[in-house]
Amino acid sequence: MTMLPKPTVLILGSTGQIGRFILEYLKREPDAVHIRVTARRPEQVATFQHQGQDAVLLDLDSPATFAAALRGVDRVFLLTGYTVAMLAQSKTFIDAARKARIQQIVHLGVFGHWDCTDPHIAWHQLVETYIEASGIAWTHIHPNMFMEQIPKFMKIRNDSFPVFWGSDRMGWIASRDIGAVAATVLREGPAKHGGQNYWLSAEVAGGEELATLFSEALGRPIRYDHKKPEDFASTMASTGDYNVESWYAAAVIEFLKQFSDGRMGDFGTVRDDTPYLTGAPSMTLRQWIQENRSSLIG
Repeated sequence: MTMLPKPTVLILGSTGQIGRFILEYLKREPDAVHIRVTARRPEQVATFQHQGQDAVLLDLDSPATFAAALRGVDRVFLLTGYTVAMLAQSKTFIDAARKARIQQIVHLGVFGHWDCTDPHIAWHQLVETYIEASGIAWTHIHPNMFMEQIPKFMKIRNDSFPVFWGSDRMGWIASRDIGAVAATVLREGPAKHGGQNYWLSAEVAGGEELATLFSEALGRPIRYDHKKPEDFASTMASTGDYNVESWYAAAVIEFLKQFSDGRMGDFGTVRDDTPYLTGAPSMTLRQWIQENRSSLIG
């Protein structure tokens, strides 16, 4: 009996908060796919290769790096940075993927899907439309707010934390579950998942619910402080490890405004395909906060 070769999967952002979980889950079934990781710095590629990994140089701002990275690849996980440059990066990369005869693009987008006017959601929708028009089998993953954003932008100081979107409840999903879904789709391939949109919003919570969970995790009363969406600009600026360009920062503030006034109401809903894809329930906010309570305090 002739064994078919394993499909090769190219992972962009393999060291990031989503990519590392994709690799973790794919490596649990090593015979299913061959994994190729990417880095934009030659020294990081060399480190990966020294560790025995199939690693290639790929810089989304340098299309000259695409051909060699895509050679022999069957499926791609596409993740871009938090910048308007995602439009040019994605367009040129998708064009290269067509030339390389890629079979499937799994794209990490956002939770929005209607006629959104918020810029960064519109950018993702343009990317998704271009992928669909490419003729390559596609799968779009739509996560709601990452739980990992909590310690970055909602730090507890003096037993209080800020909420920038009013009294409504926001939808949440853990990066671990996003990685599990992406790994499942990449492993099982386009025959099963081509042409599908998957939605990841496991739980909703606003300031009141989060304060209860924080209080429970830390063993003392924690309160929340309502801030205006415009106040988020200074929070982003003060977060040293989160470098956001001005256009993207403005888009995030616009999103918070639109969520606060009801135009982004769908972001406050539960719609979770995770258990249907992975066979396991999504992580709850209570679980995530308990596991990460040391990171909550500023």
